[in-house]
Amino acid sequence: MFRRILVANRGEIALRVIRACRDLDIEVVAVFSEADRDAPYLKLADQAICIGPAAAAGSYLNIPRIISAAEVANVDAIHPGFGFLSENAHFAEVCRTCNIEFIGPPEEAMRRLGYKSEARKLALEAKVPVVPGSEGLITSEEEAVRLARGMGYPVLIKAAAGGGGKGMRVAHDEESLKTGLVAAQQEAEKAFKDGGVYLEKYIERPRHVEVQLLGDKHGNVVHLWERDCSLQRRHQKLVEESPAPNLPDSVREDICLSAVRLARAGGYYNAGTCEFLVDQQHRFYFIEVNARIQVEHPVTELITGIDLVREQIRVAAGEPLRFRQEDIQTNGAAMECRINAEDPAAGFRPSPGVITRWQAPGGPGVRLDTHVVPGYMVPPNYDSMVAKLLVYQPTRAEAIACMRRALAEFVVEGIKTTIPIHREIFNHPSFAEGAVDTTFIERTWHNAASQLPSGGNQPAERKKADFAA
Repeated sequence: MFRRILVANRGEIALRVIRACRDLDIEVVAVFSEADRDAPYLKLADQAICIGPAAAAGSYLNIPRIISAAEVANVDAIHPGFGFLSENAHFAEVCRTCNIEFIGPPEEAMRRLGYKSEARKLALEAKVPVVPGSEGLITSEEEAVRLARGMGYPVLIKAAAGGGGKGMRVAHDEESLKTGLVAAQQEAEKAFKDGGVYLEKYIERPRHVEVQLLGDKHGNVVHLWERDCSLQRRHQKLVEESPAPNLPDSVREDICLSAVRLARAGGYYNAGTCEFLVDQQHRFYFIEVNARIQVEHPVTELITGIDLVREQIRVAAGEPLRFRQEDIQTNGAAMECRINAEDPAAGFRPSPGVITRWQAPGGPGVRLDTHVVPGYMVPPNYDSMVAKLLVYQPTRAEAIACMRRALAEFVVEGIKTTIPIHREIFNHPSFAEGAVDTTFIERTWHNAASQLPSGGNQPAERKKADFAA
């Protein structure tokens, strides 16, 4: 087992990894930018090292500075968390070249599965269903037009690198294809230093279902069942849950086994997620692999009882998985709301600033993962997520009721947050029925300025609807 680990990240996930290291009796080194100098979680690390200015390019994305901090602190391994350098194969390679273990998949698997166009080719070889689309990267406007005509509109332009909806455009005709192609390439180049894009047939009103994977260095790969992440805004997830509602058991089994098959074909180990679109007829199509731990991993932890971050560390240290596929059972229902410092009523505009009041929910079945405390300054430099609110109950209906209670209790002042829109979602009959898809937010609240609730976070009124199952 490792003696000392450096956490190359910030915020909630940095705190999550620090706690996992403590549980395993491993010393932990935190790094921070100038913007995070006063972050409370830094005090929980054995050592904290400043790696640069607030701008991520000079700190959390600066490989030489992170490696220098790791060498100065004499660590055995680096945990990249999610975001930043977590899916950067070059970073993983540099770590291992410097005799520092990267707590994540091997570089070759990251390149094959983390790069979407390559992952698509591998999926076809592994007989995993894929969305109809281009065989490789688009090399010209003429090629894009020809392929789109063959597939039929609408089509989806997707960046080959990265994620989070960046470098992604829907084209409904030839004109929007040409403009969207340029915009997607430029956005991908800016976000990932890679402007490569490819085309896929756009699936109308799909669900987004992903499978949690875990593999070791001895060739063992298992799935920890699926999560439904269909509630999104501009490809950014708002709510995640497991089990996926209204998914036939046969489809659930097939989609999970397909994910394992793909991971094995790609030589994958450590934690990762295989993502699929599921259409209205329950046909599923592979879209990408997230070669890292994901924001919503606690949903899986709640239903399986397996600590994924601890398992990541054990696997990276060379230990075999401690369970077989048949040992992994699910119990109950879990849900997660991402609480972001954004104003839903103003088009989800970021809302950095000082949190003057923080009244966290609690009680049976409630878990809150956050690095925030009263008086915390939410910086404008990074992702806007400030907390992950989770609930766990025996049934989905009970989980919805528990989340309504937790959201009603949750009070944040000084900034705007997404708490009000989550209250609206959990009181919507379509969500209660599990009848939502990836376009639900835009279709239901298409005019954010007039239809979404204010981002103010006063206590919710105690209405009967807030507590109904």
